[in-house]
Amino acid sequence: MSVSDLKAMLPEYAKDLKLNITNVLTSTVLNEQQIWGAALASALASRNAAVIRAIESEAKEKLSADAYTAAKAASAIMGMNNIYYRFAHLSGNEDYLKLPARLRMNIIGRPGVDKLDFELWSLAVSAINGCGMCIESHEKQVAAGGISKEGIQDAVRIAAVMHAVAATLDGEAALAE
Repeated sequence: MSVSDLKAMLPEYAKDLKLNITNVLTSTVLNEQQIWGAALASALASRNAAVIRAIESEAKEKLSADAYTAAKAASAIMGMNNIYYRFAHLSGNEDYLKLPARLRMNIIGRPGVDKLDFELWSLAVSAINGCGMCIESHEKQVAAGGISKEGIQDAVRIAAVMHAVAATLDGEAALAE
């Protein structure tokens, strides 16, 4: 399956998504690895099989084996961290923020790719999962690493479109039952 196949699956009312999915996979400020790593991590976080298969098939051609694995790892680790840190933040009880998380997060320190790229992919997934603490932390790291606000915006736009496409396809599948 390809991105073109994915676009063909979208209903007519989601025409904007068809246009946006192509647009967000290009950037004047992010490199190909940053774009496709964000797309793969975001597709995985969006949990729709068709989106995952389509993005994965093209990402595999554009990413090194290490970047491919790191993008998947960013989605996996943020799937855990976003829940934990969102709870710690939203509970309103600052004691949780003072306690050690006691969760293994070794991949963050040694992602196998440029740390800046991994942080960018983690930011994209955190945007999907809605963890304000993680968004703030990763955005600071990415900005400090030299990625412009436009580059950060591009990564979050990728996440937004992957999530919207996944939600639309899931909605259509539910309506067809």
